[in-house]
Formats: sequence, structure tokens, C-alpha cells
Amino acid sequence: MVFEDCRIPAENIIGGKEGGGFAILEDTLTSGRVSYGARCTGTAQAAYDLSVKYAKERIQFGKPIASFQGTKFKLADMAANIEAMRHLTYSVAELFMQTKKIRKQAAMVKLFAAEMLQKILSDSMQIHGGYGYMMEYPIRRFWRDGRLFTITEGTSEIQRLVIAREEGY
Repeated sequence: MVFEDCRIPAENIIGGKEGGGFAILEDTLTSGRVSYGARCTGTAQAAYDLSVKYAKERIQFGKPIASFQGTKFKLADMAANIEAMRHLTYSVAELFMQTKKIRKQAAMVKLFAAEMLQKILSDSMQIHGGYGYMMEYPIRRFWRDGRLFTITEGTSEIQRLVIAREEGY
């Protein structure tokens, strides 16, 4: 729809003034960005759980791939990063419950969680090897769907702009 030369009565303007609706939208985005932290963390945890299970079951050279140092390091990094995602999300959610003025922190949690999820999903795909790319394996769906977290509810670049604006530069 396109409205040209459309007059809106003052009492019908969202936010009470021209452009006032954007402030309302920004407040809605704040809570959504906190929930994205939780969604990213949950997706990362699910991918990690699948990766651990697969690494223990997949035998290569007579041993489970979980016994190889490269796989152990990937799994350890995934576990540490998921814990960081979880703590940041909980911290910002708690702050949101105390005060709604957390635009910067909400952008930070969404940026960090969405970007970290990409790393975790990439490592998870590496652990699964070719199987991870097959439609029959749930890790492929996590990998495909997880990419949306850096795009929807404000791209990672937008989160960086919000943080920069809130920091004053």
C-alpha cells in the first residue's frame, strides 16, 4: 500500500506525533531482541547436544570421533560459548524486568547470541561432516534456520549501529 497526500487526524497518529510510532516499535524490538538471545541459546544447545551424541557414536579409525583432540576442542568451545550466551541472556532479561531502558544491552545480547550461534552451528556441521548437510539430519535444519537470527529482528549490522548510537559514537 502506498499513501500519498493522505491526511491523518492528530488523534489517530500513533505515538501522538509524526514519527512517534517508531519509539513504540523500538520498545517492542527491545523485548524481542532479548528473546532472540534465548532462542539462539536454545538452538545452540540443541546443536551441541546432537553434536556430542553424534561424536560419541561416529567411529573413525576404530575410535569415536569424540576422542580426537580436534573434535574435543570444538565441543569444548561450543560448551563455553553456550554458557556465555546463556549468562548474557539471563543477565539482560533480568535487567529488562527491572527497567525497560535496555536498548543497548538488548542489541548486544541479540548480536552476540546470533553471531555466536553461527560459529556453533558451523562447528556442529564440521563434526557431523557430510551427514550434517543431508536433509535427514536435524543439524542441517538448525544450520539453515539459525542463519535467520542474524537477519530478522534487526540484522547484526543494525545491532552494531544501535550499540554505537547508544554508546555515543
